[in-house]
Amino acid sequence: MEDNKNNIDSRLWEYIDGLSSNEEKSTIEKLLEANQQWREKYNELMELHQLVQSSTMDEPSLRFTKNVMEEIAKYQIAPATKTYINNKIVWGIGIFLVTLIIGFLVYGFGQVDWNSSTNNSLPVDISKVDISKVDFSKFFSNTYVNVFMMINVVLGLMLLDRFLASKRKKNIHEEA
Repeated sequence: MEDNKNNIDSRLWEYIDGLSSNEEKSTIEKLLEANQQWREKYNELMELHQLVQSSTMDEPSLRFTKNVMEEIAKYQIAPATKTYINNKIVWGIGIFLVTLIIGFLVYGFGQVDWNSSTNNSLPVDISKVDISKVDFSKFFSNTYVNVFMMINVVLGLMLLDRFLASKRKKNIHEEA
C-alpha cells in the first residue's frame, strides 16, 4: 500500500513537472478521469505545486557579502600574545646546524694532503693546494651522510626563513 502511494506520488510529480513521456501522460490522464484516489492526490499535489510556485524566495541584498566583510573589518584581530616556538629552541637548532657544518668542513679539509716541499712562512702553500685531489668519495658515499646533509639543509632553510620573517615583521612594525 505504501509503495503504491509512493508510486502514485512520483508518477504525478513527473506529470505535473512535465517530465513524463507522452505514453505515460496519456496513462495518467486516463487514471485521473477514472480513479478517485488519483484525482484527490493530483488536486492535493497541484495545490502544493501552486503554493510553491507562488511563494518567493528571500534573496540577500546585492551588497550582503560586502556588508558582512565591512562589519568584520571593524574588529581588529588581536595578534598572538607570545610565540609558539621558544626562541631558545630555535637558537639551539641553529647552533647544532652550524656545529655540524663546521664538523663536515673539518673532516673535508682533513682529507687534503697538506705536506709541502717548499719552505714558506706558512706551513702550507695555499697556491699549491689542489682541491681536486680531495677524495670526496669517502666523504659523500655514505647514504646516511647524504640524508643527514639534506636534513641539515632543510632545517637551515627553515631557520633562515624564520629569521628573515622576524626581521620583516620588525621592519613593518617600525614603519607603522
